[in-house]
Amino acid sequence: MALPEPADPPPPPEFHPFKNAPFRMAMGLQELDPRDWIRIDERFAADRALKRELLDRRHAEVFAALPGSEAAGRECLELLAEHLLAVFPPWYRREDGGWRLMLSGERIRDDPALHPLDLAARLVQEDLCLMQSGPDGPYRLTAAAVCFPSRWKIAEKLGQPMRGIHAPVPFYGRELGEKADRFMEILAADRPVWRLNWNIHETPELFQPAGPGRTERDPSITPLNAGERLWLRVERQTLRRLPASRAILFTIRTYLTALTAFQNRPEVAAELAGALRGMPQDTLLYKSQTPWREAALSWLDSLSK
Repeated sequence: MALPEPADPPPPPEFHPFKNAPFRMAMGLQELDPRDWIRIDERFAADRALKRELLDRRHAEVFAALPGSEAAGRECLELLAEHLLAVFPPWYRREDGGWRLMLSGERIRDDPALHPLDLAARLVQEDLCLMQSGPDGPYRLTAAAVCFPSRWKIAEKLGQPMRGIHAPVPFYGRELGEKADRFMEILAADRPVWRLNWNIHETPELFQPAGPGRTERDPSITPLNAGERLWLRVERQTLRRLPASRAILFTIRTYLTALTAFQNRPEVAAELAGALRGMPQDTLLYKSQTPWREAALSWLDSLSK
């Protein structure tokens, strides 16, 4: 599916990756059309402004790389540059010594002092992570530019394999660990995939490195105001093999929707309420849903009455 190329970028898509069904831990991978790899929407300038501020002022919190990741980062940058110029010609232009981002008015210099993945992350709304395998070990996170984390910190994940990265996630090791490791080994360069992940947060802030495992109830969130106070946070993740380095590149694009968007959509509210009710206790705690869960359920239930 080719993306449209209008004069102005489209609004963000709306994803509802929750089902009113028993909870099941699954990878949920789908085949990805390569032209649909990177998404651009009307929030481009705002997202890029926040990324620019974080990368300039809080660099150590949003970027990290291990020695030896430079070649894979360079391959990522080259692949991304080719893609952006081919798919979004109205919005990206190559200039001597850098890039011009037409939607945000930015000029980004080809700074040789930057890690190539750092430079790549400055071109798009997505966060970028590189996983590389050694001769005698599993794939590990070797470089990451993550400005919009959902309650995790790069410093705690860098150098970790998939099972280490996801160690806090309930049921991951038992139900997904082996499958995920095997998938990383067999992913083909010409068969990229994508998946969705979701949670609900109490703030629309995109930069949220702290807060997993919260249990204290928030009395300021009530059945009357939960729709205004809570936000559906969806991550669109893509995975693709870099053919030369054999590294795997993750992109993570974060979308936020206030629950009030479902005010006139009782069927969506009912699906979300069912998904929340179906989550195991361990998952509720990990996702920090305890502080607001009952208020959210009351508010969502009221929409279908």
